[in-house]
Amino acid sequence: MVDWNLAVATATRFVRPGPEVSRDEARAIVAELRKHAKSSEAHVRAFTRMAQPDATGEEPHDTPVLVVDRPGWIKANVAGFRAVLKPLLAKMEDRRSTVPGGAVLGAVGGKVTGVELGMLLSFLASRVLGQYETFAPASRDLPAAAQGGRLLLVAPNIVHVERELEVAPHDFRLWVCLHEETHRTQFTAVPWLRDHIEGEIQSFLGETDIDPGALLERLREAAQSLAGAKPEGEEGEDEGRSLVDLVQTPAQREILGRLTAVMSLLEGHADYVMDGVGPDVVPSVAEIREKFQKRRASGAGRLDQALRKLLGLDAKLRQYRDGERFVSAVVEEVGMDGFNRVWTSPNTLPTKQEIAKPADWIARVHRKADGAP
Repeated sequence: MVDWNLAVATATRFVRPGPEVSRDEARAIVAELRKHAKSSEAHVRAFTRMAQPDATGEEPHDTPVLVVDRPGWIKANVAGFRAVLKPLLAKMEDRRSTVPGGAVLGAVGGKVTGVELGMLLSFLASRVLGQYETFAPASRDLPAAAQGGRLLLVAPNIVHVERELEVAPHDFRLWVCLHEETHRTQFTAVPWLRDHIEGEIQSFLGETDIDPGALLERLREAAQSLAGAKPEGEEGEDEGRSLVDLVQTPAQREILGRLTAVMSLLEGHADYVMDGVGPDVVPSVAEIREKFQKRRASGAGRLDQALRKLLGLDAKLRQYRDGERFVSAVVEEVGMDGFNRVWTSPNTLPTKQEIAKPADWIARVHRKADGAP
C-alpha cells in the first residue's frame, strides 16, 4: 500500500541542503549536542522530580540519543510510520485482495503514496529540531531502546535556526536539548504512557474508513473546503480546519480530542521545563525564547503558512501554548508534586476541556482524591 523505499528516496532527493559547515565544525556540533543531551538529563529530572537514578546510579529505562542529519531524520521517521501503520495497512491489503485488479492498482497506488509521503517528509525534515520517537523500531543504523524509543537531534536544523535567530549557539543547543530531554523523561519515567498513546492511535486508525469510494468522496469535500470552493454562504464548521481534520469520522474526532489533550500536556510540559530550567543554565534564555516564539508563530513565508494549515501544524503550535498554560497554572496552584499526579494513570490525564480550564482538572484529580466535597 505504501512504497516505503520510494518515500525515503523521494524525501532525500527533495529535502533542502543544510547550512554550510566544515567537517571540523560538524564534528564539534555533534559532540556539543551529545554533551548537552547528557547534561540535560540531570537538569530535567531535578526540576520535574519525575525520575531519579536508582541505588546503582542508573537512569530508569534509558534510551539512546542520536544526532542525525536531515536524511537520517527521514529514515527514522519512515521506520516509525511503518511500525505504527502496520495494522491499518494489513487491513487495507486484505480489502484490496478481494477487489478485481487490486494487486495492480495497489502497486501503482503504493508508488503514488510513497511519493506523496516523501514530499511531505522533505518539507518537514528541514524544520524539526529534535524529536523523541516513541514507537521507533531498532535497526543497524538507528538503534532504539528495547521497549522502543530514541531521541533524535537534527543538527543541521538546530544550526540553521540559531544562525537565523542570531542567538548564542551554546545556549540555543542546550535549550533545545532541555525540551527534547523532557519528552524522553516523560516516556521513560511513566511506563504506561507509551502503551496508552499507542492504543489511542491504533483505535483512531481502526476507525479509518477504508472504502475507496467513500474515502475519495471525503477527500474531494476536504479539498473543496480547503480551496474555498464551497458556494457562498455554505461555510460551516469545516472552515479553517486541516485536511487531517476533515477526513475524520465522528468516532475518530472523539479519539483525536483525547490525543490532542495528551499531546498538549506533553508539549506544554516540555516548554514549561525548558524555560524553568533555562535561567540557571542558559544565560540568554529570555532572548532565545522571545525570538523563537516570534519565529514559531510567523512561519517562514506564505507557502510555509499554507502548508502548516493544510497539514494541521497550526494545531501543534496551539498545543505548545495551551499546554504550557495548563502546566503553569497547575504548578502555581498545587506545586510540582501536585502537578505530577497527572502521570498516575490514564484517568488522571487532562481532558481537552481541562487543558483550557486547569481548575477543573485540579478539582477532579486533587479535591476528589483528597476527600474534598
